[in-house]
Amino acid sequence: MTFTCHYDSPLGGITLAATESGLCGLWFDGQKYFGHGLKEKAMTKETPVLLQTRQWLDIYFSGRQPDFCPPLQPSGTHFQQTVWQILSTIPYGETRTYKDIAMETARRLGRPHMAAQAVGNAIGHNPISILIPCHRIVGSNGSLTGYAGGISRKQSLLDIEHIPYYIE
Repeated sequence: MTFTCHYDSPLGGITLAATESGLCGLWFDGQKYFGHGLKEKAMTKETPVLLQTRQWLDIYFSGRQPDFCPPLQPSGTHFQQTVWQILSTIPYGETRTYKDIAMETARRLGRPHMAAQAVGNAIGHNPISILIPCHRIVGSNGSLTGYAGGISRKQSLLDIEHIPYYIE
């Protein structure tokens, strides 16, 4: 069973989704791929996982780095899971490039190289925004590039973490 709840963030409404054992979705209202990966009808109910996620978001949006993470349970292909695991290792307040993620994905999958476009597609389909920090991915020159929640939200998330960026 999947449970959902709404969170009012400073950047707009967020829908949270979780199973009994982990968070499976976090989408800004209206973002690209909203609800992608939800496989069954969801019931609106505050669960321990959703409550913990709301607490994490309260800390994050207050400008502090949370010292815990709710259990995460994103649904995706092996390739997507690999990319999302790499994203999860990017420390608060730091960025990586698509090329960095592509190189690490290739290494983990035992391949000589990986197309940055394929990695970008997996990043764009990240079902757990913010906690799996796809907003910390920038272009090779430090410029802002696509974000399923919108570039203005990406800027705001980077500002919360005091991360410099370049706008083309």
